Amino acid sequence: MQKKYSIYRFKKDTELPNWIYSSDFYSIAQTKDELSVIATQTNFDLEGIIKSEDWRIFKIVGPLDLSLIGIISEVSRIFNETKISIFKISTYDTDYILVKQKNLNSGIEALREKGHKVSIEN
Repeated sequence: MQKKYSIYRFKKDTELPNWIYSSDFYSIAQTKDELSVIATQTNFDLEGIIKSEDWRIFKIVGPLDLSLIGIISEVSRIFNETKISIFKISTYDTDYILVKQKNLNSGIEALREKGHKVSIEN
């Protein structure tokens, strides 16, 4: 079974639970107002934590040169045309697009129709 991820919103001064760091993929972003985390979906009771569940990850194969232009724009346009909402994360080497589980197959089909190679990994 493919892994699902959640997008968590913690209060800005929260000490993050250790299970986040054992997720095979996690991303942490903090601003003066909030602390957002993407990590493997859990069944833990997270009192006071806002979360959005059932996300799946598309990895844009990298590493990508930071000077490349238009990759995310192209992928975003494809998802926009198919009315699929996305959540984007970037690292130094590559980009990741999260889509809701219910839109996964439509997203894969849309990318393939536009000539993009999509492989599915666990």
